Amino acid sequence: MSITVSKHRKIPSWKLEMAKEIAELTERYKVFLIADLTGVPAKHVQMVRKKLNNIAVVKVVKPKIALKVFKQLGLPVKELEPHLTGQIMLIYSSKNPFELASIIEGIITHDYYGPGEIAEAEITIPEGNTGLPAGPVLSVFSRLKIPTKVQGNVIYVAKDTVVAKKGDIISPDLASLLQKLGLALKEIKLKVKCAVDGKLVIPVDKLKLNIAEYEENIRRACIDAFKLAVELIVPEPVVLSYVIQKAHTHALTLATTTGFIAPETIEHLFRKALIDTYALAVEIAKYAPELGLEFKVKTIEQPKIEEKREEKKEEKEEKGKEESEEALAEGFSALFG
Repeated sequence: MSITVSKHRKIPSWKLEMAKEIAELTERYKVFLIADLTGVPAKHVQMVRKKLNNIAVVKVVKPKIALKVFKQLGLPVKELEPHLTGQIMLIYSSKNPFELASIIEGIITHDYYGPGEIAEAEITIPEGNTGLPAGPVLSVFSRLKIPTKVQGNVIYVAKDTVVAKKGDIISPDLASLLQKLGLALKEIKLKVKCAVDGKLVIPVDKLKLNIAEYEENIRRACIDAFKLAVELIVPEPVVLSYVIQKAHTHALTLATTTGFIAPETIEHLFRKALIDTYALAVEIAKYAPELGLEFKVKTIEQPKIEEKREEKKEEKEEKGKEESEEALAEGFSALFG
């Protein structure tokens, strides 16, 4: 791409070079982020460059120069202009904008709070040894209402103490004490303003994805799809396996309910008859105690384990039959005996 230059005034070479680099990177990469550098220390910018070394190209630019280049490249400058203010950085990559924004969000360094800064979260001075010798610093603890005790000429914090809540202004005393205690609690990370994918501008609030929510939605969609496939009897192995099992269960239930006699239903019919018999006997006993109906639950003992498998199997089958017949006989005799 060629950069249009006015003939009536001389433009500094560094501006032309910056415009050329922005144009080349924007044409080479489909995706880039615009990040706010306001208040971000140089060491954090260096860490970002190091972390993104193999996945992105980082370029600190002047907003007006970037805007002019984007206009010549046909990007939607009306949507981009509000984001091209202050100190900004362009981050170019072949990754999708959502993944890139997530990576940027995860690059965090910590620094000490300075006087007058706003607490980003609740600040707690932990209980225990501070490593500070007893001396004038005790008055700082006192002014901040932090309970202390001195042991072996070393200051100990008596209990966890909240010294600032989210949104509070950091006082000079607190800023000084946090540094003395080595508590670098201020999180520093780049603030992404927006992303550009081709000619689509994506606001920062649309870049933050709730992965857990998406996973749950996909899980529910899979379950719903499977339920629908079962109802429609879609000819797929995983669906047919479940449909056949479900059909067999329904058929067996229907056959048992209607008293249809078949090899597969005999056992269920006997069980149902036994249950119905006992249920009827219980009701009769309520209204006719003079019949003296008594019910005993017979515990079916497991057959003894034999050394030979064949003998064990035959003995188990014989005992099972005898005990089933005995249980049924006792049930009927108790009811009608």
